Amino acid sequence: MEVRTQGTAVVVDEDSVASEYLTFTLGSEEYAIDILKVQEIRGYEPPTRIAHAPPFIKGVINLRGIIVPVVDLRIKFDLGQAEYTPFTVVIILNVAGRVVGAVVDSVSDVIFLNRAQIRPAPDFSGSFDTQYIIGLASQDGRMMIVTDIERLMSGADMELIDDATASNQEQGSSRC
Repeated sequence: MEVRTQGTAVVVDEDSVASEYLTFTLGSEEYAIDILKVQEIRGYEPPTRIAHAPPFIKGVINLRGIIVPVVDLRIKFDLGQAEYTPFTVVIILNVAGRVVGAVVDSVSDVIFLNRAQIRPAPDFSGSFDTQYIIGLASQDGRMMIVTDIERLMSGADMELIDDATASNQEQGSSRC
């Protein structure tokens, strides 16, 4: 971080301030998300399926009394058939005022990136939704897609999670 003084004011170069990111893989691609959005990382256990939910919503899990919808990011990003291995994990996220689980192939590590290391994503001229991509970062020969996980998990299609979860809870309470 570069700190300069101008008269009595201290000036901080914002491009040099580093933030922590959790990196994970989906297929052969590596992604990075803001570590402050991560609540915990759990081994993958098959969730309880929800009827009529879109394919990327794998179901729900009970996390210490909280019903948590689980989204498979490989399916959401249309990256091919999801395979669940011993390395598959669920990243429990706290985003947009809700707790959501994201299934990923594996978690890599925690890295520091500053704004100068994150390059803008290329323009794909609207051929697919890229508004959740902050940019691309390269570190130690690795290319990572830096993702705005909050924007991704609060998009219009994610409202389906609320609808499906509410529908499932209503069906469960009507059986009592």
